[in-house]
Amino acid sequence: MASVFDCSLYELNKFHYPEGNLTYIYQNVHVPFPISRVFYSYDIPGGEDRGAHAHKLCHQLIVAASGAFEVVLDDGTNKRTVTLNRPFWGLHVPPGIWASEQGFSSGSICLVLASHGYDEDDYIRSYDEYLEYIKSQQTRISL
Repeated sequence: MASVFDCSLYELNKFHYPEGNLTYIYQNVHVPFPISRVFYSYDIPGGEDRGAHAHKLCHQLIVAASGAFEVVLDDGTNKRTVTLNRPFWGLHVPPGIWASEQGFSSGSICLVLASHGYDEDDYIRSYDEYLEYIKSQQTRISL
């Protein structure tokens, strides 16, 4: 089972040019998984939270493409908060971690690179169900 301490920050390539900066990402090179889906959230009203779910199989790399926000990570035992505020840093969230984004600054863009396409069955959207899932996985591993 993954823990919040398995969630790692990845520094992405940053090239500075007089006309602006450039960051690019290759799957299995700059992120530790193949990229099957890319999506982003924007125009998030102040005080709103996003995410608040876990995945059973999907890895994610979360990037503050613009602005800043916090990612609250929870493994059922430990909690950790990571602030994302640079577009060349990505937070890898492996499967089995409850994650939610909060504290969005004005104009923030939350970019997510995902290892799997959208599959509703991969999501755990209730925290109580998440705790039951973690418990069942720990039981399965100990058998």
